[in-house]
This record gives sequence, structure tokens and C-alpha cells, in this order.
Amino acid sequence: MSLSRFAQIFPPERLLTSAAHLSAYESDALTAFHSRPVAVVVPESADEVIAAVRLCRELGMPFVARGSGTSLSGGSLPVAGGIVIALNRLNRILKLDATERIAVVEPGVVNTQVTLAAQPFGLHYAPDPSSQTICTIGGNVAFNSGGAHCLKYGMTSNHVLGIKAVLATGEVVEFGGPSRESIGPDYTGLFVGSEGLFGIALEITLQLLPRAECFHTVLAGYRTLEEAGDAVSAVVASGLLPGALEIMDALAIQAAEAAVQSGYPKGCEAVLIVELEGPREKVAAERPALDALLAASKPIESRVAANAAERAKIWKGRKSAFSAVGRLSPDFIVQDGVVPRQRLGEALRRISEMAREAGIRVANVFHAGDGNLHPLILYDGRESGALERAEELAGRILKMCVAMGGSLTGEHGIGVEKRAYLPDMFSADEIALMHRIRAAFDPLGIANPGKMFPGGDAPALVQHGLHPLEKSGVISRE
Repeated sequence: MSLSRFAQIFPPERLLTSAAHLSAYESDALTAFHSRPVAVVVPESADEVIAAVRLCRELGMPFVARGSGTSLSGGSLPVAGGIVIALNRLNRILKLDATERIAVVEPGVVNTQVTLAAQPFGLHYAPDPSSQTICTIGGNVAFNSGGAHCLKYGMTSNHVLGIKAVLATGEVVEFGGPSRESIGPDYTGLFVGSEGLFGIALEITLQLLPRAECFHTVLAGYRTLEEAGDAVSAVVASGLLPGALEIMDALAIQAAEAAVQSGYPKGCEAVLIVELEGPREKVAAERPALDALLAASKPIESRVAANAAERAKIWKGRKSAFSAVGRLSPDFIVQDGVVPRQRLGEALRRISEMAREAGIRVANVFHAGDGNLHPLILYDGRESGALERAEELAGRILKMCVAMGGSLTGEHGIGVEKRAYLPDMFSADEIALMHRIRAAFDPLGIANPGKMFPGGDAPALVQHGLHPLEKSGVISRE
């Protein structure tokens, strides 16, 4: 039996096969989808990950890499007949060079741990997804995570300098390095956001940035969601580049207040969080312009965080919003379509109209600065047809985003949830090219199969033999 082969690599306590153990891995944060793997293996070193992948290649067995399981698109959903490779124990920061401003980490390192390690040197790791206290760098790389401050600092792809990975072929590759200066194709950029379809990152070289000297955090409450959206458009059009621009609507505010009591303005249909950051002189120069813009947007109430504690309280409400919505509904779907910033107010109005037509409550929490919507579609899975109605509304929202010139996803990925909508954004030729690129890294289609592509994976396009990337010297056999 194939599992006996895995038992030669992993001791019994790290080769999980009981129903009780497997049930904990049968879904990720998108709990509407479930699939039970044959087994879960828990490596403690890169060599064990490589051995597991090579055995999967030999057996033709599908595998899914998993960190903390916070994917909201079903991206780490197990594959029937396959295994889960759980990476949480590969959690070491292998190197932190404050002079070069880099950190080399294993995939199971939790996002916030990088900043905590860098803080004594006046540095931080910029990408800050809402789940940053639990999500891992490996997962951030797989889905190109962003966060509240991605408007100014960019996504994970903007902060990953190099990757050492094992491809689904069992080959070990090294892309990029400790410097942004490189020659040839950007394989590091290609790997980031590949949703686990190429292989598993073993070591990730991250760029660290100086921590901002000063923060100016403003919380403004508005009568309507559209007014808050229009305020964002005005701030961006002015030429200001805040560290963050975030919006929460009335439902999200209600949930966050119940969970963490952040003290958001009462009686508002939306709140806007704007944060300037940087050198004191720069923030001081930008404050008058921001104050004037916000005053012109006519908020019901506006307040400035007077100290670090008040700033943390404001952000605690925003960061807890996703989980807090569980207080309002037993189940919900989180989408993350993107629309052009200048159409943000229009998009929010249309989401409200679609929600009323469907008779479904929708809480809106989103990275307003880059138009990355996070509508949370509330439903009760115990009611017949409720999930299907919620998914239909989610699909309408995604189609609207694409029709407005936006995207199906900003940071959560396609996973299993959005794969049916890929043809709404890409042509048949473009999708065929994606299949060919995937097959160049994984000719057997065993790495996280069933994700991203509508109708599943295409037949393998690259056969056994010399790997295309090996011809160019990009990869090496070990």
C-alpha cells in the first residue's frame, strides 16, 4: 500500500490517517467545501518535504501543501485520494540580515513573526493580511497576499526576492536571491501567486523595510457606503499616498463592535480608516491636505488616533471584522473582487442593490485604496438552497467587477471557488497558456489539482524526461 511508503519517511505521530485527525484538514477557511485526504504528513525539515513530493511523483499521488488553512478560496482544499503536506513545523527564521534588510524564512513562519523578529532593528515586513497573526508566509506566497497597507507597499510579490522550492517533479529549484538585481525571466514573480500548482516553497527570501517613524490615523463615519467610497476616490485623486485606506459598512461595524468594542462612530452606514505614515516631516506636511479632503467629504464624525493605543484599537476592529461577522450569521462567503478606484462608489451601490434583490445580507469590508472589495455574503447553511443563493450572488458580484474593468481576485486567489469565472476574465487562448505554464512545472498535474482552472486540470502537456527549465540551467536535480 502506498501509505507504507510514506511510513518509511514519517514516524506514526507525523503520518496522520485516523478520521479524527483527517477531519481537521478536510477544509480550509472556506468551510462550504470539504474533502478528506488519504493522509496528512507533517514534515519537520525541507528534506522531508522533498522526500514526500518525490514519493508522490513516483506514485502519481496528488498532494496539497497547507500552512494554517486560512485560505478563503478553497486553495488548500485536500484532493480525494491524495495527501496533505502540513508545513507548520517548518517555522524557522533561517537568517535576518538587518544591514541587507532581508529575512530568509521557512514556509511555516507566521506573518507577524517576521516583523517581531525585525523590530529590534527598526525594520518590518510590510504585507499585513487580516489573518496575519496566524497565516503563514508559504500561504502568503501561494496567493500573493496583500493587506491593509498594500496601497503604499504592494503585495507579497513586491517583497519576495528569492525562493527555494521543490517542484512537483521532485526537482529542487532556486529562483532569485538576496538582491532585486537579477538577469533573465522573473521566475520568483511567476511562482508567487501560483496557488501551489508548481510545487512547494522551502525557503523564502523576504525584503524588510524601515518602520515608519510616525503614524497619523483618522477614523471617519459616513451616512452612506457610497459617500465613503467617494471619499477614497478623492484622497487617491489628490495625489496623496496613504499607508492604508480601509472601509467597513454598518454590518461589519456591528460585528466588530460586538467582538472587540473598537468604539467606532454610532449611527453610521460606513467608516473609513485613513492612515498616513512615514517621516514626521512628511506626515506633518500631508496632514492639512488630508484634513481638508475629509472635511469636504462631509463625514458625520471624524476623529484622529491620539496615541498608539487608540491607533491599535481602530485597527483591531478592522482586523477582526472577518471573524467577527460570524456573530451575525452561522455561515458566510468572503469574496475579493477588484474594481477601478474611480468606480468604487458605483460598485458599492450596485452590491447593495444586488443584495436587496437577492434578499441576502452583505457586509462590506475592503481595501478601498486599491479597489479590493471584500463583500461578506451571509447565509445559513442549514436552510435548503441557502448556499446556492449565496454563491449566485457572489458570482454576480464577481462578474460586475470584471465588467467594470477589474479582477476576479485581489489577494485570495481563484482556488476552487472562483474557477468557473476564469473565462469571464481570460480568453480560451490565455487559459490554454496558463495550462502550458503549469504543465512545465508539474507535468503530471499532481500539485494542488482541481484549483484555479474551470473544469479541473488539462491533460499533462509535458512528458517525462528533461525538464524545460533544466535546459536553461534554472533548476537542478538533487
